Amino acid sequence: MTLRLGLCSVTLRHLDVAGVLAAAVEAGLDCVEWGADIHVPAGDEAVAVAVRTATEEAGLAVASYGSYYRAGHTEPSAFDGVLRSAVLLGAPRIRIWAGTTGTDDTSPDARAAVIRDTRRAVALAADAGVQLAYEFHRNTLTDGADRTLRLLDDIDHPGVRTYWQPPLDVPDADALFGLDTLIDRVAAVHAFSWWPGTTRHPLSSRTELWRAALSRLRAHDGPLDVLLEFVPDNDEKVLVREARTLRSFASPSRVG
Repeated sequence: MTLRLGLCSVTLRHLDVAGVLAAAVEAGLDCVEWGADIHVPAGDEAVAVAVRTATEEAGLAVASYGSYYRAGHTEPSAFDGVLRSAVLLGAPRIRIWAGTTGTDDTSPDARAAVIRDTRRAVALAADAGVQLAYEFHRNTLTDGADRTLRLLDDIDHPGVRTYWQPPLDVPDADALFGLDTLIDRVAAVHAFSWWPGTTRHPLSSRTELWRAALSRLRAHDGPLDVLLEFVPDNDEKVLVREARTLRSFASPSRVG
């Protein structure tokens, strides 16, 4: 698999679009996942067009659109603005969320609403040539690898996949077992090193985890985005170092 290395714009919420792009270029990255929270608000068509142009002029690709649309919870009509922004941004993928509660705390009716709304959204997205992928996250229906796989199987649509990231406070072996469970359905990876809880460390602090994860991903067919997220102190000054570390992990000669 070809690994394309990039940056989530939410990493640098304090910078404007030009600042995010300058940081990504300096770090030698390939692409940006633009977030809907600050940089590309859903439904603001002029901003989406401007950010796409700026990204291309910087020599970078738009990896995806990081929306905060929560299937089964957000007002369904809001997805129209999300999709318009993604299309105008040139994003091949929209990140969405699987509801607002964890699997054990979600009623059968609420779970059915997530599935139903995702199927509606992916039909609209597919018509526009855009893929959906769930954030892999606690307090949603993707709060575990087996649970995510079951959700994707229940939706049963090739246009819906999932992100992957190491779950909070999960040992490396367990995190990698989860990646193995989902690997055929992974659309992109959010790369960061937290431990314990949300304490942020350099990516190198979990070298064994990330070398093993990227080795597994390289063994699969097709391209995949690995996107830096949550660098220590949200500091753009460390991005060059973090990108260098990520590249070393992604290199076939270094991954094992």
